[in-house]
Amino acid sequence: MIKFYNVVKEYNRGIRALNGINLHIKPGEFVSIVGQSGTGKTTIVKTLIGEEKIDKGRIVVGGWDITNISQREVPILRRQIGVIFQDFKLLPKKTLKENVAFAMQVCGSYPSKIRRIVPHVLKIVGLEKKADHYPQEVSGGEQQRAAIARALVHRPKILLADEPTGNLDSINANEIIDLLLRINKFGTTVVLVTHNKEIVNRLKKRVITIDNGVVISDQEVGKYLI
Repeated sequence: MIKFYNVVKEYNRGIRALNGINLHIKPGEFVSIVGQSGTGKTTIVKTLIGEEKIDKGRIVVGGWDITNISQREVPILRRQIGVIFQDFKLLPKKTLKENVAFAMQVCGSYPSKIRRIVPHVLKIVGLEKKADHYPQEVSGGEQQRAAIARALVHRPKILLADEPTGNLDSINANEIIDLLLRINKFGTTVVLVTHNKEIVNRLKKRVITIDNGVVISDQEVGKYLI
C-alpha cells in the first residue's frame, strides 16, 4: 500500500530530514510512526501527500509511483489518502455538516452524492446529533471527530493521522484512537504519526521508530522506545 525506497529529503544547508528511509506498509495495517520532534515524522507525512518533493529515492502509494507527482495530480492522490491534523483545520463559520460537505464540494461532487455521504460519515464518527453545530460550539474531541468525518468522505484507502490527539485530553484522545481502530477494521490502512507514548503502548500494533531521518526500529507488535 505504501512503499518508501531509500528516500532522502534535504532542506537548507544540506540538512537531511529523511536520510534513506525504507518503509513498506501493507493494505489494512494499523501502523504508528513515532519519534521525537525534528526526527522526520512530519516530513514523511508531507512527502506522502505530495506537499513536498523528495531529493532521492521513490515513493509508491497503492501501486502509483508518486515520486515526481505533478501539482495537477496531487488532488487525485489526496482523495486516496484521508488526512487528519492536530489542529482540526475546521472552517469556523461553517457547521460541522457544512465542513464535511465542503470537502466534497471543492472536488466537484454532485449535490445528491453530498446529501447521501455526509450524514453517513457523521454517523460513523458519532456526530449525527451535532451536525448543525459550529466548531466553537462543540468539544475538541468532537471537532476532531468532524475532521475524521471530513477525511472519510472520499472513502480513502489510507487514513493518515498526524498527531491527532495532540490538542486533546486523555479521555478524548483515547476515544479518537478507538474510532481510528474501528475505521481500520473496515479495511482502511491507518498510519498514526504520534509522540504519545501511552497511546502507542496501549495499541499493541506495529510501531516504526524514526530518529535523525532513519528507521531505527520496526516492531510488528511494538512499544514506544524513545
